[in-house]
Formats: sequence, C-alpha cells, structure tokens
Amino acid sequence: MADDKAPEQANSMWGGRFADRPDAIMEEINASIGFDRRLASQDIRGSQAHAAMLAAVGIISDDDHRAISQGLEEIGAEIASGDFVFRRDLEDIHMNIENRLREKIGDAAGRLHTARSRNDQVALDFRLWVKEQCVEAEAALGRLISALLAQAESGTETVMPGFTHLQVAQPVTWGHHMMAYVEMFRRDRSRFADARARMDECPLGAAALAGTGFPIDRDMTAKALGFARPTANSIDSVSARDFALEFLSAASICATHLSRLSEEIVIWSSAQFDFITLSDKFTTGSSIMPQKKNPDAAELTRAKVGRIVGSLITLMTVMKGLPLAYSKDMQEDKEPVFDAADALALALAAMTGMVADMQPNVARLREAAAQGFSTATDLADWLVRELGMPFRDAHHVTGSLVKMAEDKGCDLADLSLDAMQSVEGRITEAVYDVLTVEASVRSRVSYGGAAPVKVAEQVAR
Repeated sequence: MADDKAPEQANSMWGGRFADRPDAIMEEINASIGFDRRLASQDIRGSQAHAAMLAAVGIISDDDHRAISQGLEEIGAEIASGDFVFRRDLEDIHMNIENRLREKIGDAAGRLHTARSRNDQVALDFRLWVKEQCVEAEAALGRLISALLAQAESGTETVMPGFTHLQVAQPVTWGHHMMAYVEMFRRDRSRFADARARMDECPLGAAALAGTGFPIDRDMTAKALGFARPTANSIDSVSARDFALEFLSAASICATHLSRLSEEIVIWSSAQFDFITLSDKFTTGSSIMPQKKNPDAAELTRAKVGRIVGSLITLMTVMKGLPLAYSKDMQEDKEPVFDAADALALALAAMTGMVADMQPNVARLREAAAQGFSTATDLADWLVRELGMPFRDAHHVTGSLVKMAEDKGCDLADLSLDAMQSVEGRITEAVYDVLTVEASVRSRVSYGGAAPVKVAEQVAR
C-alpha cells in the first residue's frame, strides 16, 4: 500500500497540509514542466554541487552522496537520450528529477533537498541558463561582427551615398557604413558581457527566503557552479529576476540594431535602389509573380524585435508589483525569456549569413552617391577654407548654387565657372577638385570619418 501511494505523495510535495489532490484546472495553471524542462541540465548541475557540499560539511553521508551523484548522472543520460518520462502531475523539472531519483535510489533522494528550497533551486537553474545565453549571444555577435568586418575591409574604397532622413546627404563608403554596424554590435556584445558579470552570483543556499540553519558552505557551491561569489541577501536571492530583465533588455537593444540593418537590406535589395544582391540562400520567390526575389530572411529578422521587446515588457509587467520574496507569478518568468533567447539566436544567425552573402553593386552605389547634390557640403567647406567665408554665409551661397543646378537639371560639378561666379565672384577653377564623390570621401580624415584610410584604420583596430 505504501508503494501505491508514493506517486500521490510525490505529486503533493507540500505534504500533509492538504487533504485533496489539486483540481484539474489548478494542475493546468500550476504545472510548468511543459517549458521548464529546458532547465534540466542546470537543475542536475545544481543538485550535484549541492549534494557534494552537503557531504563535505557532514550533513549527508558519503554513501548517500555517491548514490545521489550516480543517480543524477543516470537521469541526465536519460534526459539526453530522450528516454526520460516527464510527468505533468509532478509540476516542474525539479520535482520530476527528484521523483525519478527517488525511484532509483530510494530514501537517499529525499536528503538531497536538505538546506535548500525550490525557490533558490529555480533561481539557480534560471540564472545558470541565462548566463549561458549571454555567452552564446556574445559568441554569435562575434561571428556577425567578423562578417561585417570582412565587408568593410573589402569595401573601404567603394563609394556609396550616406543618408539622413533617407535623403542623400554626403558620400561615404561601403566600408564606413559596415563599420557603423560593427560599433553597434560591439556595444551589444559588451552589454551581454556586463549583464553576465552582474548575474555572476549564486543564489543556492538562500533556501525559501531566510537562509538555513544547517552549516552549509555557499562559497563551495558557488565556485563549483562557476559563479564568482554567492548572493549576499537570501531574500533578494529568491526574489530577483533582474538578471533575466537585463538579458532581455540587452536582447531588445540588439534586436533593434538587427532590425535596422534588416530594413536597410530590404531597401537596398529593391529594384529601385539596387544597392546589393542577395543570393537564393536568403531570399524566396512568389507563388504568383515569377520575377520576384523577396528578402524574406531580412524581413523575418526585422520582425523578431517585436517578439523580443514584447518578452521584456511581459516580464517587467509580471515583476513590477510583486512583494518580496517569492510569488508564484514568477513562474511566468521563463517562457518569455526562452522565446526571446530563441528568437535572438535565430536572428543573429540569419543576419550573419546575409551579411556574408550580400554583394554590393559597386557601380550602382557610386552612381547613387553622386545624386542629390551630395557634395554640397564639400563646396561649402571649400568656400570657408579657401575664401575665409563664415560657414553660415558659405551655406547660403552653396544653397543658391544647388538651386541653380536644380533649375538647370545638372549636378554641381556640371555648373560652369561663370555660373558659379555669378553667385560668388571669388570662386575659382580649384572648386571642381572637391566636387567629386571620391574627393569628398577622401577629405573626411577626422577620427572616425569616412575617408578610406580612416576606415582601414578602424577595420584594423
């Protein structure tokens, strides 16, 4: 009879306080095994470290430790092979593993939970998982940055239009434009690294919220699990989810940058712009229009920002009104983080592939760079530099010359010297030296500027 009741006792982990099993609706809303099974390896790692510490300080016997350690290894192998049976009635990954351990080694399994709670257990598992996601995001961003650097290095001399308000502003180079995204994604990588450093504290041993009276060694478990130190306050240890919020914040900013680059890829690959060519690997066709080559990978990457930012807002909303310490609301923390991490990983991989794949259409970029009076600022700078004209006056003269060229249907460089001198008599033939797009980009030699020599320096850096 005792064996017959074991599953029910395992299910009712809160013990004898409740006479009845949960209602079906309660079981449905309460169970998290459908998604927190992703924390299985972290849960086993945490339990292994906890058992080793309990044995080291004499709370459990060496025999119990060996049985627990061996049983957990076997369970890990079962999960990895797909042979483990996850039970919804056992609520979560912690109880599923603990119940299976009891089936394997008997009463010794019950001693594993000494001096800990599911509260610090889940805080540990989740923190370990998010730390790993930060590492993966940093690595993925490194690969994307490498792809952008390759584009920048090969395009240091490739002139293209620079835009403000999506209007042609000044000539830049393909390499300079790629390096702008290198800087963005470098900051993203540093944000994940910073977040990882702040979450590098181990909550195991905080127990339910007040710590424990057992003589545990929290430094030992923190070190075993790769943390820099244990958390300093037991209430905060089980209450905090700002490590997950910070990951989501970094992911949201990164996704925003991915979305901006995706938008440019969509625009650049259109027939109207024709700035780049994407291969068939990152485009799709149309079911009705045979000529279409759609940049779907870029569009889907652009869309991921909605899911990722939505996950950040979801978790912020869950956490905003919770009193200390643990509330069951916090079970809703994992799904948005899991979803955002998956979306970010896929978006980063797709963008890395697209960046490596895209081919800039050099002739078209050069043609577009010369449109829209893009060297007007160079003309104004020449007036200041050569004629000593105040910049505001030079701006006005240049504007008049732009209007003249516009009326004539030509570019600034096509205006005759007589026409230019009708606006400002001191202009000389030397002005034409600054009115090519190549001369324009070569002149931008300030630190961080668009001059090819400066772009090459930044690529090397």
